[in-house]
Amino acid sequence: MDFLKPATVLDLKNIRDELVKMEDTIIFKFIERSHFPTCPTVYKENDPHLPIPDFEGSFLDWALMHSEMTDSQIRRFESPDETPFFPDKILKPILPSIQYPRVLASYSPEVNFNNEIKEVYINQITHLISRYDGESWENFGSVATIDIQCLQSLSRRIHFGKFVAEAKFQADRPLYIKMIQEKDIDGIYRNITNSAVEEKILERLRVKAEVYGVDPTNKAGYRKITPAYLVDIYKKLVIPLTKKVEVDYLLRRLECE
Repeated sequence: MDFLKPATVLDLKNIRDELVKMEDTIIFKFIERSHFPTCPTVYKENDPHLPIPDFEGSFLDWALMHSEMTDSQIRRFESPDETPFFPDKILKPILPSIQYPRVLASYSPEVNFNNEIKEVYINQITHLISRYDGESWENFGSVATIDIQCLQSLSRRIHFGKFVAEAKFQADRPLYIKMIQEKDIDGIYRNITNSAVEEKILERLRVKAEVYGVDPTNKAGYRKITPAYLVDIYKKLVIPLTKKVEVDYLLRRLECE
């Protein structure tokens, strides 16, 4: 997919291919996270064990904010497929700007579900992918680092729903215009849902987790990711959040007509 070539970006086959690649990224990031316990202190706001001068929030928030500030200076958030967790903190790039052709609606950056993604990740996903529930003080920095990578991978995957929504809107404008005008949210959900495709995604994830989740040279080793947990994460969290992004994007789509 080439964001400098709009025709490639709204091709549903290209979008699906990109989503498949993201599965591998997310699985391997989850596997890295599985080496550590949950470390709840990393997520506690203003925790006395991790005092951060002049900052209100958790250790993860602090690390994520500074990571995004650096990333923004190397143009990360100029790319239309990246959505920052701290949009008010991003800085002007040091590298020359890239003028990407507009593919999504102008309000697209406002469709930002990162707060919800972070809440779901901390409160639900970490308990499914961590090695055990508990602390590991010496690994707080490592945990925050891999958490940032997990969150950014999940965010990119879920917010890719904006490209799916735009592609579907362009493919059947009369249908979607009618539903948007009537604020037919249930109708939009029905039309963006492809149960057969979703089942293929879940089955593919189960197989990948079976293969990637163990060291083939050490059959006695522990399973680093549980297939049923990965399927649940996608079925109950990732796919529903992606659909929320699509619906939120589509409900405003006529602002640009």
